[in-house]
Amino acid sequence: MATAKAQRKWRDKHRLVKSQLNVMARKATHECLEDFAASFALKGKGEAVTFACFLARALIQRAGYNVEAARMVDDYVRAYHRDRDMHAA
Repeated sequence: MATAKAQRKWRDKHRLVKSQLNVMARKATHECLEDFAASFALKGKGEAVTFACFLARALIQRAGYNVEAARMVDDYVRAYHRDRDMHAA
């Protein structure tokens, strides 16, 4: 664990570009993030969250000009909302 002084220094240095994200999530979500990190050579669960957002953004952008990608996004949105209780914290 970093000292309070080191944490304060890090926060001061990165306050404009980073913020901490503390969220409660199901164990399966944490395991999935660990899998992402291992599978795609990422630096841990924090970077896995960033990567997941990057992938989602890329897929949504692709859906803007690709009918199959748009269909996939619609399917994933419907499936998530249908099973939200299973996926949510």
